[in-house]
Amino acid sequence: MNWPAVVIALVQVVLFIVISPLLVGLIRQVRARIEGRRGAGILQPWRDLRKLLGKDPVRAADSSWMLRVGPVALVVSSLLLCVLLPLVGTLSLDFLPSDLFVIVSVMLIGVVALALVGLDGGTAFGGMGSSRHMTVAALVEPTLLLSVYALSIPAGTSTLSLIVGARLDTPGVIISPVSVLALVALSIAIMAETGRLPIDNPGTHLEVTMLHEAMTLEASGRDLAWLELGSWLKLAALLGLVGNLAFPWGVVTEFSVLGVLIGAVAITVKVLLLGVLLSVGEVFLAKVRLFQVPELLAGSFALAFLAVTASYLVA
Repeated sequence: MNWPAVVIALVQVVLFIVISPLLVGLIRQVRARIEGRRGAGILQPWRDLRKLLGKDPVRAADSSWMLRVGPVALVVSSLLLCVLLPLVGTLSLDFLPSDLFVIVSVMLIGVVALALVGLDGGTAFGGMGSSRHMTVAALVEPTLLLSVYALSIPAGTSTLSLIVGARLDTPGVIISPVSVLALVALSIAIMAETGRLPIDNPGTHLEVTMLHEAMTLEASGRDLAWLELGSWLKLAALLGLVGNLAFPWGVVTEFSVLGVLIGAVAITVKVLLLGVLLSVGEVFLAKVRLFQVPELLAGSFALAFLAVTASYLVA
């Protein structure tokens, strides 16, 4: 067994369990300060999570096993993302490849689990949120695949750890037009995948606008804690992926204790900085109308397609 890869995977899981609530708290706090509010502090998500984990969930009498299994499935899929993605290091597990198609499939498990949780309650809001959620997911998945595929062509592999390693060895490709187009398309797709502005507003409970919140209205207690933690882990992991693709420096390529510490600090700084940029951008962004979401995501798909075409022409 590849023990260095196992150690790095464990470090990534523990690290992102710790920093994902801090990331959400930082995003909320920065946004509050810019808007002239005091804010609850960056540790508030941790307090909310601790409170929810200590409460028993209240479930409808006619709810099925999906309301119990769905939140756990979302957390497990997000934890698998933390294991598979090259966040702290590029050493990958032998029995669990960090291939692009494997990672997108793991993400899809969480997407479907969350949609089924919204449908299980049998409410109008839950069904509406799940319908919108799956519509957005159907538009996002091709962009995710194409944008990362464009970055994989120069590296000659669809394994994300090898793509990050190749970009670290040849930093000239990072500022190439292909890389810029692919990263912009990937960033838009990740904002849609994680329910951020301008696709969704995570701070709203208006029935005409909410997507993610509509699916979690029937969850409470531990169920709601798992749903929130799973969503936060996915956001942190995907921001870490963008950070390492754009700035691969600090990623561990050869195992050592000092290297793992440097890699952990580097990915923490990247994720938190991207979180600050995300929160600043959200202050100046308005949520687009639901019928304009396909147009925005089609634009990101076009950027990813251009990146793939340009990458083949350059190659």
